Amino acid sequence: MNDERGTMNESAGGRSSFIVHRSSFERVILPTAVAALLVAAWAIAVRLSGTKIFPSPLDVVRGIAALAEKQLLWRYIGDSLMRAATGYLGAVIIGIPLGLLVGLSRTLERIVNPLIQMLRPISPLAWMPLAVIWFGISNAAPIFLIFLASLFPIVVSTIQGVRNVPDVFMQAGRNFGLPFGRLVTRVVFPAALPRILIGLRLAFGVAWLVLVAAEMIAVDSGLGYLIIDARNAGKRYDLVVGGMLLIGVIGLALDSMFRVATRFVRAD
Repeated sequence: MNDERGTMNESAGGRSSFIVHRSSFERVILPTAVAALLVAAWAIAVRLSGTKIFPSPLDVVRGIAALAEKQLLWRYIGDSLMRAATGYLGAVIIGIPLGLLVGLSRTLERIVNPLIQMLRPISPLAWMPLAVIWFGISNAAPIFLIFLASLFPIVVSTIQGVRNVPDVFMQAGRNFGLPFGRLVTRVVFPAALPRILIGLRLAFGVAWLVLVAAEMIAVDSGLGYLIIDARNAGKRYDLVVGGMLLIGVIGLALDSMFRVATRFVRAD
């Protein structure tokens, strides 16, 4: 019996080790290898084509390094992150409570839902001319656009989360005599949290996209501004491509952080 148990433990340990190695391969090694192959293909294509316009990977690295030496790179990244965080957090602060109230009140839903459904399909970028008129060339314009882009996914996901709360949970809370405020914080919000988290992640992805477009018009700093300024000022396509890559890498890093935080919250 002891030998059989030992064999079973060794087998389970082997399977566990295989799963860990396979997970590391799929999450780290394989994506890194694919990225390296794409960079190599990019460098080979530039060399074989003999183009003098499109930059090679080395040209992009040199351009980004030159920006870093001039202290512009970190300023642009910091400005973009500040605008994204400000607009997004504003949408979270307003969107989640609004979604909870609308989800809990049929009367409020009949009043607010038509307005939400009318404004939600409008692209946030369509508001850009008005944002420039209202706020001018300042941080307020892109922050406002990011706020709009984030608000509706958060509100809608919160409403759906509240609607999916089982009636038995609500009834149990009422049976315990919970007042409305504690019913929301102790019963409704925790039950709706998984759906809310999905909306928060989607909203952040949309906010990051809108930020880049808004910075191309409404401000004079940030990663979006870097792209359009590099294109207009001497056709610096090394900086254009470098800005695009920075936007993608930072977006990937932020999304990964968001996924880790989401798993942590769900585990709690």
